[in-house]
Amino acid sequence: MLLARFLGPRVWILIAALLLAAVLVPVANLYLPPSHPLHVPSYMVPLLGKYVCYALLALALDLVWGYVGILSLGHGAFFALGGYAMGMYLMRQIGARGVYGNPELPDFMVFLNWKELPWYWYGFDQFWFAAIMVMLVPGLLGFVFGYFAFRSRVTGVYLSIITQAMTYALLLAFFRNDMGFGGNNGLTDFKDILGFPIQADSTRAGLFAASCIALSIAVLIVGWITRSKLGKLMVAVRDAESRTRFIGWRPEYVKLFAFTVSAVMAGIAGALYVPQVGIINPGEFAPVNSIEIVVWAAVGGRGTLLGPVIGALLVNYGKTYFTAVAPEFWLFFLGGLFVFVTLLLPRGIIGTIDYGWDTWRSRRRASREEKGESDDGERQPLASPAE
Repeated sequence: MLLARFLGPRVWILIAALLLAAVLVPVANLYLPPSHPLHVPSYMVPLLGKYVCYALLALALDLVWGYVGILSLGHGAFFALGGYAMGMYLMRQIGARGVYGNPELPDFMVFLNWKELPWYWYGFDQFWFAAIMVMLVPGLLGFVFGYFAFRSRVTGVYLSIITQAMTYALLLAFFRNDMGFGGNNGLTDFKDILGFPIQADSTRAGLFAASCIALSIAVLIVGWITRSKLGKLMVAVRDAESRTRFIGWRPEYVKLFAFTVSAVMAGIAGALYVPQVGIINPGEFAPVNSIEIVVWAAVGGRGTLLGPVIGALLVNYGKTYFTAVAPEFWLFFLGGLFVFVTLLLPRGIIGTIDYGWDTWRSRRRASREEKGESDDGERQPLASPAE
């Protein structure tokens, strides 16, 4: 009960909805016949799973942007690194079933005349090792980058530019064939995950359920962090960093903690994304992808737990719809949406609703106080004049 009151009803409603979706969507796909009106087609399951992974990525960005004030334009890098870690595991599972039939080397390495497996591919034949790397590699990059950036007190637009430069540098590096990550083509043609065929409907349903569960856990963790004393300190750093430092706190440590946790969450989102879409390539490092993440959080409402999730789902559904109906106008729609939100809904959808509700309640309470009424509508006796 204490935890329920601590996190608030909105967080638990979101978690319940995600867990319900984790059950209902697989059931509707696997057990309802195609003629049933509630049947979910097989192609829709990985598409919905991709949306959920994007929602997890938007929530990761919101932790640093909405609560600490760090506008990161490089979260696509953490997402892609987590995806590559999972892709390396999936490539090792192919074994001798590849085009060239080499049980040890992936097809692209055989094509490029590699003689042996690079040392940084060792261990990726085990899922537990890949799962650790999914969190460790993005988290380590986030920690090292954040340590030097925040220690140097780089803030504002300068920090945003540096994060984007980091993403672009990784994009150029992963495009190189001699890096050992598939170059321009990336990693694809996956067969199995944990021994299950990756193209099977049951596997796709399981991956969707895992994505919903991961997002639920992330919402719970972020909700606990932001509503704790540490969360209040994060907001203090966001709103008045110099004052926070003046009273004895170290804002760089607060930023570093949030940035590292956010990077790990983004890496997990990327790892869940790759087996559902079936490919990971350097295009995931593109700076425009990181900008889109900012749009998702801004549309939904940064500084809220529900906002980034809603924004990611709505914008990506709109992207799917408009790229099918009018593909040549999609980018114009996305840019117009961001301008519209920035000018007319600066708090985003959820933030605007919350602000309107709080304003209405404040005015209603002030009106009742003027009339001498309590919150339940009963008129209160006027206080006797002081003698």
